[in-house]
Amino acid sequence: MSSIPEARLRTVPWHALEGLLDDLGPALAATLAGKAADRTLDRFLRDHRLLTTEGRAACAEALFGVSLWRRRLRALVGADATPLQLLGALVRDLAGHPPPTATPDPRSVTDWRDLASLPDWLADELTQAFADDATAVAAPLNTPGPIFLRANTVMNTREQLADKLRALGVDSIPTALARDGLKLTTARPNLLGLGLDGAFEVQDEGSQRLAELVDARAGSAVLDLCAGAGGKSLALAAHVGATGTVHAADVDLARLERLRHRATKAHAHVVIEGATCRPSLKFDRVLVDAPCSELGVLRRGPDVRWRLNPADFAPLPALQRTLLERGLSHLKPAGRLVYATCTFRRAENEAVVHDLPPGFTLVEQHTFRTDRDGTDCFYAAIIERKA
Repeated sequence: MSSIPEARLRTVPWHALEGLLDDLGPALAATLAGKAADRTLDRFLRDHRLLTTEGRAACAEALFGVSLWRRRLRALVGADATPLQLLGALVRDLAGHPPPTATPDPRSVTDWRDLASLPDWLADELTQAFADDATAVAAPLNTPGPIFLRANTVMNTREQLADKLRALGVDSIPTALARDGLKLTTARPNLLGLGLDGAFEVQDEGSQRLAELVDARAGSAVLDLCAGAGGKSLALAAHVGATGTVHAADVDLARLERLRHRATKAHAHVVIEGATCRPSLKFDRVLVDAPCSELGVLRRGPDVRWRLNPADFAPLPALQRTLLERGLSHLKPAGRLVYATCTFRRAENEAVVHDLPPGFTLVEQHTFRTDRDGTDCFYAAIIERKA
């Protein structure tokens, strides 16, 4: 497990922190006290606009690293260690470099929860979901995920997009699971500056697969019941083509408005329904990408695990079941519904699709795991209505 962070952290230009520790200490303390690491970093970089590229990179790794690895670092050097002592342990023990500040003598760390730097509640959730595989699933959650793109096939094929990116200095490889996906191999490209508006969407490979499981075909009518900002809606629009229609609903109307603009850029036909969809409308395919605890995307936010309150998850299954039943009410005979989440909690997944109303059948269940598939963690249940 420890080899994953060490391999990446050893490449960080830690020497660039020289002269910055007095200013970095309060920023580290702020993240440890509960402030979001990304916002703290933005504020720090605004206050230090003259930093070199290496300095910016080292400060980012310091803030995110200490925030993520706090439990493991405290297990190494003591629960009362200062933020700078935790940084020293990060640089010395995980990155294998001389620390920028003095740290106490390290201790032996053997508890897998310490090694993976997990809150106890999250370790318990992993164990409940994956049993003996819990440690294997936990390990890659501590390494930043790769950037995946979905080629907008309304405007270009995956191969054409790869060629366009290569011409602009961005290399990629085809994804193994998603048919229209690319995994970027160029580190930290400026995607917004490429001038390829609408040609692609940034979307995890697992998320792309969820949209594919809907099996939306040319000319079909599809409902995306919890569309959000519409990443999957746009994928579905590409699947149904010019002769089909995607209807998008979500309680967050501001996100739906962003979807409207994104759809225009993507040349996608998406009908914005608002907070709910008219009860009379029936669809060939329905996607219920339900609000969830979002534990499957923890690698996208290294400090999020320390800011979550598991008590907030209690109301989710009831809400998810309500949304599932609403989606089923919009399904035509012989239609297909995909219920999906980006979490691994069984209470939000298998338990929600258990005991379906008469006339509906649970056909398949799919799980995507970071350790096994290289994607974020997702769950999908395929439900069909009798003809």
